[in-house]
Amino acid sequence: MVSNRQVIFTKEPTGMVVAGEHLQVHESVIDLETPLERDEYLLKTLMVSIDPYMRLRMAGGFNAFKLDKPVNGFTMSVVIKSNNANFKEGDLVLGQYAAVYEEYTKVTRDLSQFYTLCNDSKSTGLPMSSRLSVLGVGGLTAYVGLLKYGHPKANEMLYVSGAASNVGQIAGQIGKILGLRVVGSAGSDEKVQYLKDIGFDDAFNYKTIDLDKGLTKHCPNGIDIYFDNVGGSTIETVIDHSNVGGRIIVCGAISQYNNEKSDGVRNLLKLIPQRITMSGFSVSDSMDMMPEYTEKMTSWLLQGKIQHHETIANGIEKVPEALVDVLTGKNIGKQLVKFDL
Repeated sequence: MVSNRQVIFTKEPTGMVVAGEHLQVHESVIDLETPLERDEYLLKTLMVSIDPYMRLRMAGGFNAFKLDKPVNGFTMSVVIKSNNANFKEGDLVLGQYAAVYEEYTKVTRDLSQFYTLCNDSKSTGLPMSSRLSVLGVGGLTAYVGLLKYGHPKANEMLYVSGAASNVGQIAGQIGKILGLRVVGSAGSDEKVQYLKDIGFDDAFNYKTIDLDKGLTKHCPNGIDIYFDNVGGSTIETVIDHSNVGGRIIVCGAISQYNNEKSDGVRNLLKLIPQRITMSGFSVSDSMDMMPEYTEKMTSWLLQGKIQHHETIANGIEKVPEALVDVLTGKNIGKQLVKFDL
């Protein structure tokens, strides 16, 4: 028997998540020598993804985490033992949606649908972490949102809020590849500089400049496409700056996830004369676009057209704190936690 620590959802939060209160790392054990049934295999977790939507899963409703059970999501693991012809020892495996956040996982037949081989990083030379960040569902979210719902045209103005997040940084850079002028906002001067460094035309710190004034200064000719990662009153301000035929892509609302009462938008009537379209979407409806996205993004990465930042914490015990960091905006780009190897 060996130690198999797990990240447990211990209490439903009513406001901000508190590390050690709502999420805890508990000790467990697993017998790595137990014979595997047919098609089973054993994984050692290398890295897990930390995402804002995890906060929504702590609030009940669809796909909610279960109290006193391990949380799950997206993982990168290595096969350490196998009785499955398709998964050999040493293979890298991507866990999606229901992959448990624990040090070791036995994949049984009923769990197999959530795991896929992911050895391509060995051939492309891209780090395996990229499959949880820029080449993962977050990257696809940026791609789907902008292309499927933003309907971008060259020379249009794209404004991205939460632009230094995993999704935001990718949405902005795809916008540049498509010939858009791109402005982003973020919550620190360090993040603003990062956005400029990766090719945004301009960026500003919404904590030091009023959003209305910031948009007036940096988007003087109005906004054609708004990629919304924060929700709340930001949408209201953007509507006031939107051009006729503007598109608002509602991707996330991280500013609202910990609020007991959500901020309202009071100027929706302006959508009518301005012919503004506001679209909410879930990337899960467009997973068929993943092969197309993976091919294009891999090419962009290898050509140096896309840059991405990953904030990586070390040790399973850092998972609760890492989620708090994401929800409070401390990270830049994609937040990951690398487990002890």
